Amino acid sequence: MTQGDEFEQQTRLERMLAKLKSHDFRITPQRLAVLRILSVSEDHPSAEQIYERVKTEFPTTSLATIYKTIALLKELNEILELGFPDGRNRYDGTKPFPHPHMICTKCRKIMDPYLISLDDLMQEMSEKTGFRISYHRLDFFGVCRECQKAE
Repeated sequence: MTQGDEFEQQTRLERMLAKLKSHDFRITPQRLAVLRILSVSEDHPSAEQIYERVKTEFPTTSLATIYKTIALLKELNEILELGFPDGRNRYDGTKPFPHPHMICTKCRKIMDPYLISLDDLMQEMSEKTGFRISYHRLDFFGVCRECQKAE
């Protein structure tokens, strides 16, 4: 991890904390642990994965606490929820704005590729449909390199 990455993660955590404080929400140790996890996790953890990580430091934490914190962060637009038909949603706290995802259908790994042409695609969609786009979700599904090697 570079110094720039560490700074970006710290800044992300500080922004999330500032948003909660500006809305007069308490910052409990458990809530702070959830924020820390989401501000640095590039693996788009599920609520259950966040719970398992928080539980190591705070064994009495409940899964309900994790879900309440996630709901609050979603309401404040501080995390992006990736919903899936099986109900095992995943959360992105590092980039809480619409962006493309590459999802492995075998191991469920999620990556955030940068697509230079995404802005052009949004502009074209808007022009062809007349819509003012306020939100989008662009997911690609396939098999990651690690899973391909294991086949």
